[in-house]
Amino acid sequence: MSILFHILKKEVFMYKIGDFIIYGNQGVCRVDEIGIPDVGGILEDKLYYTLSPVYSDGKIFIPVDTSIYMRPIVSESEAKEIIRQIPNIEANIIESQNYKTTEDYYKRLLSSHKCTDLIHIMKSVYAKRQAVKLQGKNLGHTDEKFKKIAEELLNSEFSMALDIPREEVHQYIEESIKKLKREDDRS
Repeated sequence: MSILFHILKKEVFMYKIGDFIIYGNQGVCRVDEIGIPDVGGILEDKLYYTLSPVYSDGKIFIPVDTSIYMRPIVSESEAKEIIRQIPNIEANIIESQNYKTTEDYYKRLLSSHKCTDLIHIMKSVYAKRQAVKLQGKNLGHTDEKFKKIAEELLNSEFSMALDIPREEVHQYIEESIKKLKREDDRS
């Protein structure tokens, strides 16, 4: 019997071919294959997921037992519930002048891989932009960088979950929140 057969017999896979998952901070990826890729430098006694990033080119070969964070993308109903929570997600303005402190704060939020933490980053940066604008200053590069990362990750995941183009996610969220507000006002 082949090595692959013995490995397959022992393994229980968390994901199946065709699944869409969040892989680290890479964002949404599709599971294309599970097996031993025909690529140099790959250990032949391990099984790998072959992932295709949905919004960028390339292939990722990652052992099925990797320690890198992976999870299924949120469902449509989960995305809609998260959108309903947005008005209640608070912003924290990081006052530190030390970019490393600010960067560590945003990295910690990103590493949770939660959509609500991505929204927290975006709302925090927006609030900070408004605050520094009143002081006649500009927002720092670190804040802008992490806001962009958070937006790209959230928009990519919600695009897949809601089956809408990525560039329409922001508008979809705004319209959903306005609709919720109108419904609350009528209650």
